[in-house]
Amino acid sequence: MTEGEIDYNIVPGTTILVDATGALQAEHAKGTKDIILIPTPSEDPNDPLNWTRARKYLCAFCMVVYTFGIGVNTAAIYSVLTDVSEATGISVAALNEGTGYMFLFLGIGNFFFQPLARQYGKRPVYLFSMFATCLVSVWAPFVKARSHQIADRILIGFFSSPIESLCEITITDIFFEHERATWLGIYGLALVTSNFLAPVFAGLITQGIGYKWVFNLCCIWMAVCFVFLFFFFEETNYDRKLSPKIIDAAAVDSDSIELNGSEAVVIDEEKKLDTYKSPDINQIISQQTNQNYTTQTIQYSSKVKTWREKLSLTAGFGEKNLFWHFFLGPFKMVVFPSVLWSGFCYGSSLVWFTVLNATSATILSAEPYHFNSSLRGVAYMSPFIFSCLCYFVAGYLSDKLKIYIARKRGGVSYAEDRLWVMALYSVLGALAAFGWGLSAYFDQNWFLLIICFGVLGGLGVIGATGTVTYTSDCYHELDSEAMVIVIIIRNVMSFAVSYGIGPWIDNLGLKKTFISVGFICLFCQGSFIIMRYTGPYWRNKTKGLYWRMVENDRRVRNGH
Repeated sequence: MTEGEIDYNIVPGTTILVDATGALQAEHAKGTKDIILIPTPSEDPNDPLNWTRARKYLCAFCMVVYTFGIGVNTAAIYSVLTDVSEATGISVAALNEGTGYMFLFLGIGNFFFQPLARQYGKRPVYLFSMFATCLVSVWAPFVKARSHQIADRILIGFFSSPIESLCEITITDIFFEHERATWLGIYGLALVTSNFLAPVFAGLITQGIGYKWVFNLCCIWMAVCFVFLFFFFEETNYDRKLSPKIIDAAAVDSDSIELNGSEAVVIDEEKKLDTYKSPDINQIISQQTNQNYTTQTIQYSSKVKTWREKLSLTAGFGEKNLFWHFFLGPFKMVVFPSVLWSGFCYGSSLVWFTVLNATSATILSAEPYHFNSSLRGVAYMSPFIFSCLCYFVAGYLSDKLKIYIARKRGGVSYAEDRLWVMALYSVLGALAAFGWGLSAYFDQNWFLLIICFGVLGGLGVIGATGTVTYTSDCYHELDSEAMVIVIIIRNVMSFAVSYGIGPWIDNLGLKKTFISVGFICLFCQGSFIIMRYTGPYWRNKTKGLYWRMVENDRRVRNGH
């Protein structure tokens, strides 16, 4: 295989993550002797993979600020639905319908903003998203009609959509595969906790100074976030080119190492693949570094960008106008079963909390609980607490599990290795759904109701982090395109449930609705077992198509 060539025999998502023998010359993570850096960084100090830890932490914190800025605004209405309904005359069902449209356009908007970010940079897209959402939200306190409320939610959903998929790609820009879940977990935690804390404050604000100030203060909060991002968020778009000496450093003399059975394990794990041929270990390593190659050694400046240079709004501009190429890219990813399953599982992991949001206000305000708006808001502290607990499983333990399994397998890692963390969701999610519906139906103590509320909401961190990380591990070269499809599927599911939860409960009743929710949750999240054992098969069957897409993408971006 010559420099820059793609080996079509390599299965995407199957990597050499651990240098089991100590003989590989690939770059290793600092502080470790055996963890291989995937992807391979260049020698440029301004390559996001080479940023100092402080520089990376600041970027990750900016993602948290953006997520909280947008997330609080989209979720603040949940605990005050009945108050808004009484003040405006818009029914709670219609308000939930508006939320459904917001979820739909939170997905659709990514077809526009994702290619825009690749063409012109992520920094200007984040800033525009925050600014535009802030302006649209000024209208919210004055909405009095159902049609206006739906229009308001659609606009907010569209301009807020980068929160759904662009943040994940930003995290993968700066962190390596072996630490990806930890940091994507922080994003997932910020995403769900912003949705949980917003109703807490919204309830207290409504109780004190009225529901309109919920929207007013959201606008002020987003303006503060915009200023912070303007001064501290740095562009992460980077056209990484590796020089020959970087490529050579990743080459392996297969005669000088022992695989300690890893090749046998690969064959055994993939024995059901009718055309699978276990590649040589140096082929896999070469593919892992096979990004954009040059034929000459690149001379990088050792100078790190100044703070003023980091504020540039044009640093991420592409050299050519490839917007339509980036726009059409996501549509091609629908042929990959792993991507479709990730969208389905991500959607089913968060859709149940949509159900809780749609029913919490009416259940908690009715007999025998009689929670006022402030108490309904405080109830959202329960999922906030459980989200923090679930992050440990979704992020830190997921990374440790992936490394542990790779070491046991002789260094070889499969994208599906992370999916075992979904077992916790499948069981606890079903039990929490049963508990919420049955506790409300039989007028059980409010404490049991709040615990179930928290568990089902908190588990969303596991679903979000697990599926997003799995997608990136499978198809990292085209993860930006894949993420759009994942989010579209997820948000269409949220839209459908938001639109249909009212009739669902009306037709089945509270008890039967949440019994069915529990069993559906168990099936949907438990489907990870199917993907764990069939995922390698599908990745192998579609590897030729995938690498052709990667090759074409590089050819277009490089002007060939």
